[in-house]
Amino acid sequence: QVQLVESGGGLVQPGGSLRLSCAASGIMFSIYNMGWYRQAPGKQRELVATITNDGTINNADSVKGRFTISRDNAKNTVYLQMNSLKPEDTAVYYCKAGRGIGIGFWGQGTQVTVSS
Repeated sequence: QVQLVESGGGLVQPGGSLRLSCAASGIMFSIYNMGWYRQAPGKQRELVATITNDGTINNADSVKGRFTISRDNAKNTVYLQMNSLKPEDTAVYYCKAGRGIGIGFWGQGTQVTVSS
């Protein structure tokens, strides 16, 4: 019933840009907090950026000034605009919808590879 579908991942060169999208269905999108997380090989999954249902944004220090999270409630979609990409940004990026304590849904993930 609940479905989060990411798109926009791929292979880009250092310094390049990419925009990830996450389309949600099966939830009342406007009341959910949304976020992007990433996981690189050998590392724990980490927060990239979140945006609450009232528009409050939290960014990881590693992406401040480079990544921008946004949401379009009319389209049930959250975006992650990634600029000035670095090789260390290489990871699987996951979309998450959350509400309250312990209520969350994850997308399947999309691979982002930054390499020359």
